[in-house]
Amino acid sequence: MGLALLIALIVFLAAGGAVLGIGLHGADELIRRPTPDVRTDPADYGLAYENVEFPARDGIRLRGWFIPASSPKGTVIFCHGHAGSMDPDIKYAPWFHEAGYNVLMFDFRGHGRSDGQQVSMGVLERLDLLGAVDYLRERGIERVGVLGFSMGGVVAMSTAPHSEAIVAVISDGGFARLERAVAAGARQRGLPAFLAPLFGRLVVWLAGLRLGVRLSEADPLRWVDKIAPRALFIIHGGRDPYVSVEEARELYQRAGEPKELWIVPEARHRQVDVCRPQEYRQRVLGFFDRWLGG
Repeated sequence: MGLALLIALIVFLAAGGAVLGIGLHGADELIRRPTPDVRTDPADYGLAYENVEFPARDGIRLRGWFIPASSPKGTVIFCHGHAGSMDPDIKYAPWFHEAGYNVLMFDFRGHGRSDGQQVSMGVLERLDLLGAVDYLRERGIERVGVLGFSMGGVVAMSTAPHSEAIVAVISDGGFARLERAVAAGARQRGLPAFLAPLFGRLVVWLAGLRLGVRLSEADPLRWVDKIAPRALFIIHGGRDPYVSVEEARELYQRAGEPKELWIVPEARHRQVDVCRPQEYRQRVLGFFDRWLGG
């Protein structure tokens, strides 16, 4: 082997090793148990509640809160986003309590108070949401709505076709394809745009290998057309750096009726409620009133 060829081979192998190392780091960051958000509880908002614990469909122990309404007209499950816990979303619970809805909140596996050390970005978390539905059925609640934020929206959209109990779904900031969301996150961290799609595919593939699952299985584009005749409401920020407006529109176009789409041009990821607080509350509660309440 000539010296030039040997040097080229060494450079190629070194570059390949570096790419693989970066990909493995990205995969680890995607699926590792994150640091939870600052703890709070419904009492901080003047709400009576129960600490609850129930198994996911595969047995992982999940923990959360059940916040009862005095004369409930329905029950809504909150599904939090990736890399935190359920705690920040408690701020929405008073709205639902005042409107007459029970609320069930819980931490996904690998998050907050729940068991598990890894996150699967929606694949296994579907078993968590189904476990929450099972828990509510044990309480005599047969019909539920789901309000999902970011990854929680993905879980809601990809789980609804598998449960007749879920009759209404809101996805606030849910992505359509995990690879694209990972690529967008990499661009935000400075990776050149032309490399980001390859990085997204590599990270999702490596993370799936480590978990023994196919992460793209939970991509909402695979499931959104199967939600109907249950109602779907997609909420999206026009300046979301991780999930494009085009993806939100594609999800909406693929979904069957009844469906709604609300894009707020000035909002970033999960910031629609910050930009339009009163309208957000009215639209969210109005949606559940139409399809779940009564």
